[in-house]
Amino acid sequence: MREARVERKTTEVDIVVELKVDGRGKGNARTSIRFLDHLLKTLAKHSLFDLTVKAEGELKHHVCEDVALALGEALNQAMVDKKGIRRFGSAFVPMDESLARAVVDLGGRPYSNLNLKLGRTKIEDLKTEDIEHFLASFAQASKLNLHLAVLYGTNEHHKIEAAIKALAVALKEAVTRESRMAGEVPSAKGVL
Repeated sequence: MREARVERKTTEVDIVVELKVDGRGKGNARTSIRFLDHLLKTLAKHSLFDLTVKAEGELKHHVCEDVALALGEALNQAMVDKKGIRRFGSAFVPMDESLARAVVDLGGRPYSNLNLKLGRTKIEDLKTEDIEHFLASFAQASKLNLHLAVLYGTNEHHKIEAAIKALAVALKEAVTRESRMAGEVPSAKGVL
């Protein structure tokens, strides 16, 4: 079973993330940041991951960052040896007038290139810089190579939602087991 539970407790936050990669898209998030909860539930729904996030902290920046770190660590733990997976995933996802593209590699080399084209400093109750930091921290902790771009759009909420949905669909593809690769690591080196 590809699942993990990560607890992250510091002087600033108290976080529990439970992740089941082979889920049905059930998301439950209680972080006290409404827009972050929305994004986490959206990620779960479209990746088909079952995800539960409980987070407490006084500063939104720390909650957002540490949830990303815990979620990334959970994904990394759940994927363990990565044998038989597709490894790569990509998706284009529209959200009304916005279009986003996500490309991921679960190859163990953390990197993020984000081009979200955000024009405002805040969306709902979350700073846009915290959204970008969330995505970069998630890529770092999960040892994920992430290229995420909003190609165009005018509504900031739609841009981010399209980006999160594209990330979710790309992750769903990358973690999918490839029957022709059963028991093999998807790398010419033999390790990831």
